[in-house]
Amino acid sequence: MKKLNKLFLFLLALPSLVLAQELKLDSPIPKDPSVKVGKLKNGLTYYIRKNAKPENKVDLRLVINAGSILENDDQQGLAHFMEHMCFNGTKNFPKNALVDYLQSIGVKFGQHLNAYTSFDETVYFLPIPSNDPEKLSKGFQILEDWAFNTTLTPEEIDKERGVVLEEYRIGLGADKRMMGRFMPKMMYNSHYAKRLPIGQKEILENFTYDKVVSFYKDWYRPNLMSVIVVGDIDVAEMEKKIITHFSSYKNPKNEKPRAKFDVPNHKETFVAVESDPEAAYTQVQLLYKDYKEPKVVKTIGDFKEQLVIGLFSTMLNNRLGELQNAPNPPFTYGYSYYGGTFAKTKNAFQSFAMVPQDKQLEALKVLVQENERVKAFGFTQSELDRAKTEFLSQMEQQFKEKDKMESENFVWQYQSNFLENNPIPGIEWTFTTMQKMLPLITVQETNALINGYIKDDNRVVVLTGPEKEGLKKPTEEEVLASITVDPSSLKAYVDEDVAESLLRNPVKKGSITQRESNDKVGSKTWTLSNGAKVTFKKTDFKNDEILFEALSFGGTNLISNEDYAKIQWAMGGLTEAGFSGMKLNDINKFMTGKIARVNPYVGGTQEGFRGSASPKDLEYLFQMVYAYFTDLNFDKEAFESFKIKQNGFMANMKAMPTMHFQQELYAYLNQNNPRFNGILPDEKAWENTSYELAYAKYKERFANAADFHFFFVGNLDEAVLEDFVTSYLASLPASNTKEQAVDLGYRMLRGDLKKVVNKGKDPKSTVNIMFYGDAKYEATEALALRAAGEVLTIKLIEELRENESGVYGASARGSMNKVPNGSYNFTINFPCGPENAETLTQSALRELNKIIENGPDLKDVNKFKESEKLDYKEKIKQNNYWMANFTRAFSNDSSIDEILSFEQRIDAITPQQIQAVAKKYLSKDKVIAILMPE
Repeated sequence: MKKLNKLFLFLLALPSLVLAQELKLDSPIPKDPSVKVGKLKNGLTYYIRKNAKPENKVDLRLVINAGSILENDDQQGLAHFMEHMCFNGTKNFPKNALVDYLQSIGVKFGQHLNAYTSFDETVYFLPIPSNDPEKLSKGFQILEDWAFNTTLTPEEIDKERGVVLEEYRIGLGADKRMMGRFMPKMMYNSHYAKRLPIGQKEILENFTYDKVVSFYKDWYRPNLMSVIVVGDIDVAEMEKKIITHFSSYKNPKNEKPRAKFDVPNHKETFVAVESDPEAAYTQVQLLYKDYKEPKVVKTIGDFKEQLVIGLFSTMLNNRLGELQNAPNPPFTYGYSYYGGTFAKTKNAFQSFAMVPQDKQLEALKVLVQENERVKAFGFTQSELDRAKTEFLSQMEQQFKEKDKMESENFVWQYQSNFLENNPIPGIEWTFTTMQKMLPLITVQETNALINGYIKDDNRVVVLTGPEKEGLKKPTEEEVLASITVDPSSLKAYVDEDVAESLLRNPVKKGSITQRESNDKVGSKTWTLSNGAKVTFKKTDFKNDEILFEALSFGGTNLISNEDYAKIQWAMGGLTEAGFSGMKLNDINKFMTGKIARVNPYVGGTQEGFRGSASPKDLEYLFQMVYAYFTDLNFDKEAFESFKIKQNGFMANMKAMPTMHFQQELYAYLNQNNPRFNGILPDEKAWENTSYELAYAKYKERFANAADFHFFFVGNLDEAVLEDFVTSYLASLPASNTKEQAVDLGYRMLRGDLKKVVNKGKDPKSTVNIMFYGDAKYEATEALALRAAGEVLTIKLIEELRENESGVYGASARGSMNKVPNGSYNFTINFPCGPENAETLTQSALRELNKIIENGPDLKDVNKFKESEKLDYKEKIKQNNYWMANFTRAFSNDSSIDEILSFEQRIDAITPQQIQAVAKKYLSKDKVIAILMPE
């Protein structure tokens, strides 16, 4: 018997021995052969990959290895300012012609066309159609102009100052004030503490033109650039375009060195305890900074190290997650990881928690204790096994989608390779190597990491939170005491057994009584023996995705006003109790490595489910639906834990000026609505909450499956689906009752109204202009009203941003609803300076009035149409778009077939129709609401 056991152990170890020989840890990580990587003689690096999803589209990206960290003292904010200027005049696209042209081919400014600036890079995004040679050529011309031919005229620079200052203004607030105080400690003695990308207000207001010109000339140069091209293209043709557009440019003589900036080590433990009267959240952050610069991942051995690091973080966060779900949790949520800081030259082991306002020290102590518990006792083999399963499951899902990957995902990978030297081996190599590598990783290897992470020097503790009467601010001494833990006081983590099933009650199989097909859209509908309906559409858009929703009319509108006040804030916490006698932590453990999720909800006029699953794990989704219908746990302790977390998260949100503004505005507009209990719960609301009543109302809402319509979209096997549907849905309890969406008749105040709310110490304002009311729902009018919003947005950006330099962004949105009552809603929103709020409000209304009186410009209507059709071509091959249309058709009692005629309906929209709905709905009552500082 002993010989047999030894033989068994040897055979078990044999695969690992063989794999160790196969994987030479000093071998370099290969480059994915599917991407063409090249470098021009001037040093410009390029990446090109053919990828057909989405079809007829290419993602172009210009990456500059330069950001705010390279600014001189008198240039602070100009790396970001330069990013703005690339949209305000180039050699081939003067002034605003670039944005105007891209909008004309369907590329939206902000949504599609965009850019960002950080400490170490500036990046420009340009997704464009690839099936039109002229548009493709123009795209490369734009990239070339951004890189080398931005005009930077004094006139446009001065106009853009106002826009950038408005962006600066948006960032003002409690978080910025507190960050300004803790950054010098977090990034001690580092340039990073002094170079936040938004810059300094005084410099943005007063810099001379030559300062931004010199930044452009110094840092926008070929050997600091990458051009990335991924999409439905011909690789050889794209390479020719890159050579044509970029190879003639030279680097400057006596070029400035692209310096790196370190973060000096320190022997001290720096403590920053910051508070602010407007702080909305209470947070704890602990960093143990590395002594050396991050190691570049080059070899298979490095890849293994990254896996070990990832497994370590997964196991530690699983423990923190269990604490989060425990009675009287120490934090609303918390996590730990090893990774980057603000500086690309410094990594750190970091722990973070969002906590109730009076639990900072307790939460900090728990984070430290869990780190020390790992150091003292390590992880268990069962924890490591689950982490490996989780890793492999996630990677397997990506591997299955390798031929359905969106182009944007590849673009981010290649950008990371250019900027940080991160490897790009491709998903096939990564998945295959991970399969071989994971069995070789031992619990001893993961346990050893903590010894390199935890240290008594080079560490920083940051506490941020509200400042208010009665709330004691922790002292530095108390913080230092909290991070001192006696290891002898700790006990080893005990890993409890994993449950065997999601269900504890037997399921009685039902049947399908009626089958229907819709050949136009390729869907099928089944009626089940209990009266429930199931509609599904099999797609090949994704290999490993099935989306799920279920809807039933009813919702909280069927609950009395008195009862609604008692359950409103409780309904979201019912699932915290778990189901089938299993607590949330038991369910999470059981679901390790299984890709399936389901969330029930009760809304105003409907109740239902949302979820998704991998095809291989679809049965678990069905089991969760069955359990949520029939066997939701009743657990007061779990609900109290939910209340603590919610209260901890929401307690100070009203201190935020914008949140206070929304509360005051909607309290004013809903003064005649007895069901309006504020946008956030307060202590009184929680005291009035009844968990027992909420649980009873939930059971009531999910008592009758016959009133539900279930929808599935994705890579479905019909035979498998039928088995699960008849087993888990047709067996649900049901009755003959059919409910409808009920209109309670409550409406917001009507009239020509104005509400000004004063809150906040910063010079910041927000303007909301609202039009709303009852209206008979007409699909044509609904589309025209949406078009009016998009067209007006174009005009608001042109006038309020480009001409008046008064806003960073502005938007208008129009919609109509059918359920529970016919209604329309149209809003105009923008942030601005208090001194300009009234003037800009009138400017916005003036632009709207032009549409009402004269109709929109045909040019702008065509921009809207091109954008909608471009989006539609992409969305029609996405599961979530189909699901949204199925559920909308159910709610509106309309035909799903309308999804096929969308382009025709868009083409049919005329300026006259838009003018008509604007005149009908937007020329009468309105609400002007303005947030002003105190």
